[in-house]
Amino acid sequence: QVQFAESGGGLVQPGGSLRLSCTASRAGSANYPVGWFRLAPGKGRQAVSCISPSGDGTTYADSVKGRFTISRDNVKSTVYLLMNDLKPDDTAVYYCATVCTVVAAQGYDYWGQGTQVTVSS
Repeated sequence: QVQFAESGGGLVQPGGSLRLSCTASRAGSANYPVGWFRLAPGKGRQAVSCISPSGDGTTYADSVKGRFTISRDNVKSTVYLLMNDLKPDDTAVYYCATVCTVVAAQGYDYWGQGTQVTVSS
């Protein structure tokens, strides 16, 4: 199974942008869809976005549609999440995985450390 290392989080003001990266621990990640999830204090895990193995199919949660863009570079074994117009409600720890739904994530055992995104003035 492929495990990922997430990076790129930080503290940003409302309206700002960040680009998160999710790099696979070994080759082979190109065979899998990759989903970004987030976990905020007091809230359940939310599926944010998903990208198909080839990169030609993407999905987004309604709350981030039009603001976030997912992409991948299979040569670099990395998936990106460009986040624009960030809002305080986007504050969470962001994780990636080779699953794309909250139901599938319940049985996923290969979570990385995640990267903290804090949106605050």
